[in-house]
Amino acid sequence: MFDDAIIVQSAISAFNNAALVAPAFLWSALLTLPLYFIVWKFGDKIAEYLRWSRGNITMRAALWTVIITVGWVVLFGGNYGVLRDDTSTLPFMIAAIIFVSSLFIGSYTRDIKYLRRENALYIALVVLALGVSDMHVWWGPILQIGAAFFGFVIGRGAHMEMPAIPGTLLISGATVTAMLMQPEYFRFGQLGNLTWVHLLFVGVFGASAAATIAVRNINSRGRIHDSAYIKLKWMIRFVAALGVALFVMTESVPVFLGTSVAVFMLVALSVWHVREIPDTLGNKLFALSVMIFGVLTSMPVITAVGVVYLANMPRSDFLREIKQLL
Repeated sequence: MFDDAIIVQSAISAFNNAALVAPAFLWSALLTLPLYFIVWKFGDKIAEYLRWSRGNITMRAALWTVIITVGWVVLFGGNYGVLRDDTSTLPFMIAAIIFVSSLFIGSYTRDIKYLRRENALYIALVVLALGVSDMHVWWGPILQIGAAFFGFVIGRGAHMEMPAIPGTLLISGATVTAMLMQPEYFRFGQLGNLTWVHLLFVGVFGASAAATIAVRNINSRGRIHDSAYIKLKWMIRFVAALGVALFVMTESVPVFLGTSVAVFMLVALSVWHVREIPDTLGNKLFALSVMIFGVLTSMPVITAVGVVYLANMPRSDFLREIKQLL
């Protein structure tokens, strides 16, 4: 009870709980709004400078989002030294995210030769960062380095690239889920219960990711009769609203995932009912997901990537299109 480590950890926990009164990630996003406005205004010029064309912009945006995300997970995810070290599943969650991210990166960089003398220092730094990210047990560095190595090797040996948008949503979704799973970790740099602002942004991310998957994978058919469509839509809306209420009260991962599934069903029903939807709507929803994810993790670069991607999409009434889906 009076062990020095427990006293220090409890003090740190109390300090971070107090920090939840002011969600820093939101203020960071608000302060960087001028930057995002500039990126939006000159999005076409930025894409041209980066050599992003209509043929590769989705792949490039997804790849850079994954690279920055795995760097964030490695550098910020290993916040060990808390009361639940012995029972925590975080090392395995981080390893899973690193594995899938390495597989994704490896599948898109198969033509690049990494094993060169001039790259030795960079490779050593990456291995060192992976090892240091999990030092709470002797097998921690082996787990993280092994996850990165095997994921990268499998990705390099694959015959085709990992799908860009589903792969990015899988990695970012797993990272957001980890925020909810571990009270001591990932909580936006803070501990304790999340505020309604945190939960709002997590919910918006889950909804936008679910909508992206629905729009990109469900074909518009115009099949459902109007009366049946209205009844089904209101029923799913009620289930989604109930899920949102339960999520706010419980911060439960199963509730978060279930609510995301309800949103997926709601959007899928809307898409199936109409005869056609804009071709770029799925890509715009993906850009929104990337932007919200960047805000959640306090990574302005990822948000800027989403803004550049959205700025290079054909102009339309995006808000009206989203409203029709819900």
